[in-house]
Amino acid sequence: MPVVFFTRHLRAVAPDDPIACTGGTLRAALDDALSRHERLRGYVLDEQGRIRQHVAIFVDNQHLTGPDILDSPVKSDSEIYVMQALSGG
Repeated sequence: MPVVFFTRHLRAVAPDDPIACTGGTLRAALDDALSRHERLRGYVLDEQGRIRQHVAIFVDNQHLTGPDILDSPVKSDSEIYVMQALSGG
């Protein structure tokens, strides 16, 4: 089953350990993981259910970009990394 890892910067609302989840697409896997951690949903997805602009998603070491990334397939042994982009000066 796919496993979702969250960056340290989300640890205030994300679990320390990765989340094993179900789903054949990124959307299904994230929905499963976020259903167990509802506070985290607003940090990852916007009000329309899309990946927030400053969130980066990597699936099996591949950075996913574009408007349709939630429809990307994930394998039963995929590793999904959710990272919040940081900026500053």
